[in-house]
Amino acid sequence: MTLRAPTGTAPPAALERVRDRAAAEGLLDIAYADVDSPLGPLLAARTSRGLACLAYEDVHRNAWLERLAKLSPRMLEAPARLDDVRRELDEYFEGKRERFDLPIDLSLVRGPFGRRILEATAEIPFGAVSTYRGVAETAGNAAAVRAAGNALGANPIPIVVPCHRVLRTGGTVGGYTGGLERKLKLLQLEGVTL
Repeated sequence: MTLRAPTGTAPPAALERVRDRAAAEGLLDIAYADVDSPLGPLLAARTSRGLACLAYEDVHRNAWLERLAKLSPRMLEAPARLDDVRRELDEYFEGKRERFDLPIDLSLVRGPFGRRILEATAEIPFGAVSTYRGVAETAGNAAAVRAAGNALGANPIPIVVPCHRVLRTGGTVGGYTGGLERKLKLLQLEGVTL
């Protein structure tokens, strides 16, 4: 069950007290909130281990909430618990941040190879790119190019785990969960020319 207060039923201060109490009593496993960005609204969610989801809201928002609920049904919309995510994203989009300092939680990633792919992707520096084959090789299996593409396509934490920095061999753009237009904007923001 996802806990979300009905709109207009309680003052914001009262809702914040409920959120704080739920967290203090160990009843809040996942905090989530909507986050604005120049690429459109994002659904951000964190567990006690770190950021677990940063999804484009126009790409299956409810499906992401359902997947998060499978980690724990003790979810609550708690925007204040994602203030650091908002701040770092704002700094990134303003050109003031090249690396995220947020802890991440890869619990939504399927399989150990998928985790290794996203861990390899997280190491691609700002302004640099790699290929699907390159991240597959870094993850331990250069022949698993298709599996690397599938893992990147299912990345629950785009932007922070920068799957937009992965291109096809030969330098063509390839796919992106948020759409090619967003991928190109992110690469442009980072000064990558194709």
